[in-house]
Amino acid sequence: MSLTPTRVVETHQLADHSVDLRMPLLALMAVVVGTGGAVGAWVLVKLIAIATNLFWFGRISADDSVITDSNVGLLVVVVPVIGSLLVGLMARFGSEKIRGHGIPEAIETILFGESRLSLKVALLKPLSSAISIGSGGPFGAEGPIIMTGGAIGSLFAQCFHLSAAERKTLLVAGAAAGMTAIFGTPLAAILLAVEVLLFEWKPRSFVPVVVAAIVSLAWRPLFLGSGPMFPMIATAPDSSWGLLAAAGIGLLVGFEAMLLSTSLYRIEDLFHKLPVHWMWWPAIGAIIVGLGGLIDAHVLGAGYASIEALLTGSLALKVVVALLAVKALVWLVALGSGTSGGVLAPLLILGGAAGFLIGQFLPGDASVWAMIGMAGIMSGAMRAPMTGALFAVELTGHFEAVPYTITAAGAAYAISVLLMRRSILTEKIARRGRHILQEYTVDPLDLLQAAQLMTPHPQTLSGGMTIEQTLAFFTTQAKHRSYPVVDAEGRLIGLVSRTDALRWQVDQSLAKTLLSDAISDSVQPVAYPDTPSGVVADLIIETGVGRIPIVDRETRKVLGILSRQDLLKARSANRLAETGRDRFVGRTNPAS
Repeated sequence: MSLTPTRVVETHQLADHSVDLRMPLLALMAVVVGTGGAVGAWVLVKLIAIATNLFWFGRISADDSVITDSNVGLLVVVVPVIGSLLVGLMARFGSEKIRGHGIPEAIETILFGESRLSLKVALLKPLSSAISIGSGGPFGAEGPIIMTGGAIGSLFAQCFHLSAAERKTLLVAGAAAGMTAIFGTPLAAILLAVEVLLFEWKPRSFVPVVVAAIVSLAWRPLFLGSGPMFPMIATAPDSSWGLLAAAGIGLLVGFEAMLLSTSLYRIEDLFHKLPVHWMWWPAIGAIIVGLGGLIDAHVLGAGYASIEALLTGSLALKVVVALLAVKALVWLVALGSGTSGGVLAPLLILGGAAGFLIGQFLPGDASVWAMIGMAGIMSGAMRAPMTGALFAVELTGHFEAVPYTITAAGAAYAISVLLMRRSILTEKIARRGRHILQEYTVDPLDLLQAAQLMTPHPQTLSGGMTIEQTLAFFTTQAKHRSYPVVDAEGRLIGLVSRTDALRWQVDQSLAKTLLSDAISDSVQPVAYPDTPSGVVADLIIETGVGRIPIVDRETRKVLGILSRQDLLKARSANRLAETGRDRFVGRTNPAS
């Protein structure tokens, strides 16, 4: 009797994490990506400075300048329109991917584009964003640099034979490096990668992202300076009521985040109803931006000076009120028009302004409450509570305020997920027909091994049966599509299926052939009791065999069968653990 060749699933040594030598390889590659992200951030900052000087001061210079220092009179309405018209032309005839926040486009590329960004996007995104921000667009540089840094990582990854998951790792590493270089916030950049971009929690992706962020931080003093971006000297409240007040601010700015997100997409819907090509939308929206600049020039540009003023408490109360109202309007209209720009800096201003105003009625320095408001609104709008809490304290160097920022971030996150189905980032992707789930859970199949799900002692067929007997069995007795075939000692020979029976039925010459001989040329998949169920599921998909024999590693005897239906039991048990509710303490019969 000729034994059947079998395809065996070799089980690697089981461990807490799936990791191999690809992780250190990606970490080494992340050194290059981190450097590229830092350079990309420096280039973006210089491009914004050049654009600002050119649009508002009529000079060619890469020195830092503030739009509020310019004196262009009524041209303040015209300049944003010119810049936005240029951005619309670049998007129309360059790449449509440069439109929007930057972060949603990065998420979409990761989940649906195999983490492949083009050189065109890497070049046009920072240029278009610099023109948009430099001409008065009320945006920050974080979205563009995340997209640019991600493009650098993606392009570098595409030079090598890497999987889509490995390209994703380097794309996100580049994004984290860019954010670290701009703001000097490596912890927040790493957490943003985990909470918003990676959609997994694995050493293979986490370690390279950390490497890229730290490499970028090391380059930052050379390119952009060192230390916190907005250093604070105010002290945090040192009492329990401070935590309660932080929670209250978190709830309020979480509600503010919901209103901003809802308003943004309603405005975007209005732009879609305009009877003109989308190329013209940014210029139309820029009219509102210019009019807002006439009311208060502080609403124009990235607004980092306004963030600093809120955190130092140097803004007059009426200016903060105007900033909150006008900045929200011009930012929502500009972003809804589809121009190029980020969401983080405007959110910090709006959350900080809300916190500053609430702080007028609370003991202590209003600038501290502004920082707490910034942490809350970032958490509520982006659904990234840890990122929001750490970003605020890293920006200011005010690490003793962590209990208050995490309280506000947690409260804002809670109200946001209760009241909004999607975040300001994922709503844009959902409108393109793609659903995203931002909850991380362990696959139940990865928690269970084959022995825990298999059907033990399955019915088998003897290799000594004839084809004639086998056909009779499938005609009158078979309940499944396939069965294990064993020898006299119960050792697996292979599998026989209904498809085999149909094929043999047309060849009468095989009637007396032994079943073991008929299947001896086939290759059959098998697994062991300690094989992870997820590996068996992959084997079912790969081979198309719906029932995988589970055999003893030493004796090769059949112990069980793991079918598609058995695998679904794991999902059913997991869903029951989520939804099934019971009480044990106080039951009449606790043992039941």
